[in-house]
Amino acid sequence: MTEHPKFDIVVNNLGVYGEQDFFDTPDSEWERFFRTNVMSGVRLARAYAPAMADRGWGRIVFVSSESAVNIPVEMIHYGFTKTAQLSISRGLAKRLAGTGVTVNAVLPGPTLSEGVASMLQADALRSGNSIDKVAADFVANNRSSSIIQRMATVEESANMILYVNSEQASATTGAALRVDGGVVDSII
Repeated sequence: MTEHPKFDIVVNNLGVYGEQDFFDTPDSEWERFFRTNVMSGVRLARAYAPAMADRGWGRIVFVSSESAVNIPVEMIHYGFTKTAQLSISRGLAKRLAGTGVTVNAVLPGPTLSEGVASMLQADALRSGNSIDKVAADFVANNRSSSIIQRMATVEESANMILYVNSEQASATTGAALRVDGGVVDSII
């Protein structure tokens, strides 16, 4: 981090995910998920937020997931780390109150990223369907509360991240902003 001693915007987007039954997930996997998904963002925020506060402007975004509030039974260890990101982003926003630095979490829902497309590739080959069809089937079968009934695009999630990093988002802080296609069945 000394190579880049100052940033105005930090987007904590590093993350790992994967299905594994709760009873088959060893401590080492819980720890790996926590180190990668949670502590990487903690370390970045701790390194760069003080200088942002000194300058009177900055943006910190934790890319969480709808899985933070809609814990997937097949990825409890992942959901746990995404919930932790919400706690950190809200607490850090309060810690930086009045400094001009905003801290938010963005909660994408099922998103057809390169990683998800790779994960769905075997199903596409087996079924003879396109990745888009397999992705839509995944949403229908596993996230049936989705209002858009498809996976979001990476660009759709990126648009929310662009907003919270902009000057226009100066009053948006401490928020958990969903880009989940309506998967989380809540009006708030």
